[in-house]
Amino acid sequence: MATLPFEELSPADLRTRTSLKWRHHGPDVIPVWVAEMDVSLAPEVVDALVRAARIGDTGYPAAGRDYAQAFAQFAQRTWDWAPDPADTVMCADVMTGVRTLLDALVPPGGSVVVPVPVYPPFLMVAEMGDRTAIPVPLTPAGRLDLPAIEEALGRSSAAVVLLCNPHNPTGTVHTAGELTALATIADALGVAVVSDEIHAPLVPDGATFVPWLAVSDSGFTVTSAAKAWNLAGLKAGLIAAGPQSRAALRALPGHLPYGASHIGVIGHTAGWLADPAWLGAVNANIAANRDLLRTLLAETLPEIGYRVPQATYLAWLDCRALDLGDDPAEAFLRRGRVALTQGPPFGPGGQGHARLNLACSSAVLSEAVDRMRATVAPGSVVPGAVVPG
Repeated sequence: MATLPFEELSPADLRTRTSLKWRHHGPDVIPVWVAEMDVSLAPEVVDALVRAARIGDTGYPAAGRDYAQAFAQFAQRTWDWAPDPADTVMCADVMTGVRTLLDALVPPGGSVVVPVPVYPPFLMVAEMGDRTAIPVPLTPAGRLDLPAIEEALGRSSAAVVLLCNPHNPTGTVHTAGELTALATIADALGVAVVSDEIHAPLVPDGATFVPWLAVSDSGFTVTSAAKAWNLAGLKAGLIAAGPQSRAALRALPGHLPYGASHIGVIGHTAGWLADPAWLGAVNANIAANRDLLRTLLAETLPEIGYRVPQATYLAWLDCRALDLGDDPAEAFLRRGRVALTQGPPFGPGGQGHARLNLACSSAVLSEAVDRMRATVAPGSVVPGAVVPG
């Protein structure tokens, strides 16, 4: 396969897609916003989905452990961590799993500590069911502020720390030391940690991902193959519990696994078991694009603050020096016809920021930065309506 998989599909190919990324905005907009990758699927995933369609294997999901066993094999091979498939349950997707766990673990009137800025649904789901979200800012270096988390837990009725690992939108990979320290705090205060690890496979060379349940015997990991294998439209998630949290896992609603799509389970299982070369090429392309973005910004928009992410294909841009207000993405879209994800919904720390999706071709990324520059450069003309070919 090509060394850089984001270069394989042309803009014309991508414009035939009917998913959110390519249909939400008009054809004059370059979409580098929502977390979808401009990539062809892994061959094993395609083969599994085509085979299912050809034989009509599109019924209800079975209650077996194939999905969990495939994930366990991937985790053992990739992170030297062997989750027990018996300590897992399927769910529709990661946020369904998170919502279900919070409903089970946090009583009405309780609270959830959430490191911010963070993926906006975290804050929304933490506030559901008469709960309160307690945002705790990351440090200026983008790391977990462990003393601040401990202080927030000590002064509140928080029953859960909702963790994003790796962190979205900053791309921070929490270290073993940070996670171990958080586990010590959580154990001492009787607090559960729920860790969203959907971006865990998307860690290029230079950083080491550590699963939450590799450092703690309690709490939960919620994951799926959706981000790493570009399968968000195929619903299938997984909740894994530590040995000390098995009882809570067993007490989750019995209908939870039926939210997963059978065809989704087939696709995700194939992703977990696929040849690592496909994912390795994706991570290499992410690394190339994050470095390209650093170069492009340094040359054309040095006012934008950009810390190269350790993981994910997302870039968190500090645009406050451009004087575009709290929501620079709105200005980039309206004046430059380039769509980024708005920063304010990510909570405290999101004002003046925007999130950019790096999972695109170098031509699209370069054009996006050109349009951003034209948005703020006096007398500049925003490029035309055609995504570069």
